[in-house]
Order: sequence, then C-alpha cells, then structure tokens
Amino acid sequence: MTEILRVDHATKTYGKRGEKQYQALKGINFTVEPGEFVAIMGASGSGKTTLLNILSTLDKPTTGHVFINHEDISTLNANQMADFRSKQIGFIFQDFNLLENLTNRENIALPLTLRGLSVRRVNPLVDKIAQRLGIKEILAKYPSELSGGQKQRVASARALVHEPTILLADEPTGALDSKSARELLDTMDNLNRNDNVTTLMVTHDPFSASFANRILFIKDGKIGEQMLKGQQSRQEFYHLLIDHLGTEE
Repeated sequence: MTEILRVDHATKTYGKRGEKQYQALKGINFTVEPGEFVAIMGASGSGKTTLLNILSTLDKPTTGHVFINHEDISTLNANQMADFRSKQIGFIFQDFNLLENLTNRENIALPLTLRGLSVRRVNPLVDKIAQRLGIKEILAKYPSELSGGQKQRVASARALVHEPTILLADEPTGALDSKSARELLDTMDNLNRNDNVTTLMVTHDPFSASFANRILFIKDGKIGEQMLKGQQSRQEFYHLLIDHLGTEE
C-alpha cells in the first residue's frame, strides 16, 4: 500500500436515528498517491466540504474508513486526532485564518510552537519555508499590513512549515483577486512539482482545478467520474474541463 490517502466506503449522515436524517456522503472511495495534485470539484451542497472536514480530521465518517499515511484516522479519539493533525496535515483556508495579534513569523511558527519546539529549532524552519515562498521580507510585519495574496502565502507557509504528509486546501483562491490567485496556484504547482508536496484541493473554480494532475467530481454525496491531465498542458486541460462542465446537465 503506497498511497498517501485512501478513503474506503466513507459515508456521513447528519441527524439522530428516528428523526429526519440527511446523508451528505454516500460511499466515497478514492486514493491519492505520493506527489499527486488532486482537485475535488463540486457544486454547493455536493458534499465536498463535508469530505474535506473528514480528511482534515475535523469530523469523522459515519461509516467507512480514511487512511492517511497508512493510519486509520477514523478510529482516533479527539486527542489523537489533534496530535495527528498537527504533525501530518497542512491546511490552507479560504479566508487565511491568520491571528492578527501575531507577527507573520509567529503565525507561520504556530504549528511548531504548539508542539513545544524551541525557538532555536523553530526559526530556521520558518526561514526555510519563508524563503521558499518569497516572503522573508514580511516576517516581522502583522497580517493587517499585508495584501490578500501575501496573507495567503503566509497561510501557505504555516500549512507547510512542519512538512506535512499531505496539504489540504479549501477554495484557497476564493478570497483573492485574479493576479494573487494565479500567483498562489503557480506556487502550489511549483511545490508539487519540485518539492513533491502531495496536495488535495477542494474547489468549484475550473481555472484552479486545471492546475491539478487529476480532478474528481463529487455530486450528491458521491464521486462519479474523474479527469486526468496526462501529457496535456494546463491550458489544454483547462479547456477540456470547461467543455466537460458545459456538457453536464
């Protein structure tokens, strides 16, 4: 078993037995291999946010299993899940989720300081990822002093500073202008290609999805079909995706 992520027959049902229930996920199955960049596309209400919450250990499936780095996260208790999340998962939020009273350096360092690492060990790791993302000159500033694109780069550095097994991104360009969005997607693509960062991104945006190697389509709580980029250029993949979405009912 070489996959970084494996989802086996995962379901999620909301509501108590005997009351009206809603099944958000209806038997999800897929895997993500090391170094893949996978996008999950779906309309509002399709189940993609529920799925992402389960993959990020913020929720558990009602039935089925989720394996990350060969560990069944669906069997972990709350403390074990928090510990696993802090070590194995990086998460980029749509709205940045930076703490305004901390400097950008302190925001990036947060996953490491919460694990009790000393400043002597933390600072070189922060400097390394900040250099990689081109934000060393803004480490002493506060989030309120940054543009949206810079905030998302800081948030990306925070998600990657502890070298997670997998990077999860929830509509990462949703709060960005087109230029900043393109810069972030180029950065994610570069990290995936050159640093082998395994990435799973949830998005409804075809342009964002076209940066992935593979796109999974979720609808009504099920993953139906997928699209593979193969040897196509990103532009070719984007136009193929637009054509595909245009033919959907």
